[in-house]
Amino acid sequence: MVQQSIIFLLILCLIWSLIKLKLMADSAEAILKGLDDRLETDTNTLISIPSRQSSMLRLAEGINERLADVRNMKRKYQTGDIELKEAVTNISHDLRTPLTSIMGYIELVKKEPLSPDAERYLGIIENRAAAMEDMSDELFKYTFISSSAYAPKEEEVSLNGALEECLSSCYALLTARGIKPNVTMPEKAVIRRLDGSCLARVLENIISNAAKYSQGDIDISIGPDGVMTFSNSAPSLDAAQVGRLFDRYYTVPSARPSTGLGLSIAKTLTERMGGTAKAALKDGRLIITLSF
Repeated sequence: MVQQSIIFLLILCLIWSLIKLKLMADSAEAILKGLDDRLETDTNTLISIPSRQSSMLRLAEGINERLADVRNMKRKYQTGDIELKEAVTNISHDLRTPLTSIMGYIELVKKEPLSPDAERYLGIIENRAAAMEDMSDELFKYTFISSSAYAPKEEEVSLNGALEECLSSCYALLTARGIKPNVTMPEKAVIRRLDGSCLARVLENIISNAAKYSQGDIDISIGPDGVMTFSNSAPSLDAAQVGRLFDRYYTVPSARPSTGLGLSIAKTLTERMGGTAKAALKDGRLIITLSF
């Protein structure tokens, strides 16, 4: 009789343990689902669980506290990012007016009789002012296109035609560096619904970057699947540097002084149009791939 009572108690303990385990499993599942929902929706609603088990309640309470911290940090980051972009936009805009005046006065001074040394000094000033003008323009454009309010339009665009127009506009830069691009593209136009002006900006930034820092060669191809590949020799780059080429404000040593925004702008615009941009290093060649 005693043995039967012990067995009965053991069975009750087992059943009670199984029930508790089931409740804990349900609570853990509810916490996991609640965490996923709150991370996706960014809501202030707290995670609730069906169990009254003290340890699971403490777990839910601890996660709610951490979620509140994450939300606060996210808001601070978003606010700071917006403020930084606005500050950069204002600064770059404020720089435009004096730089435009400087360039205008430089043109006037160039019409005056100057000594050889004065002409050389004026040329240096002009180059530096032009570089500052380009950098402030890049900063302004980057903050504009990276804002959430910016949305590219959609229209039917020929990738072939866009590349041909870009190569024509970059002709002077390519010729000055003795570069004759090797271009391969299908005869049939590859049509995509993109923003034509954004695509032109992307191509111009990539080709200009290749022209400035390549060893005098550029291979460009367009596939019928909408994949565009730009390749140039880059013996001075390593894999770590190539992995950061699309990072904003990142520049390799040979690219200074530069804003480091050209390729970042290209990647941002490409992704805004639903495409992808990747960079890789293979056999000493930098390969940038755009897919639309």
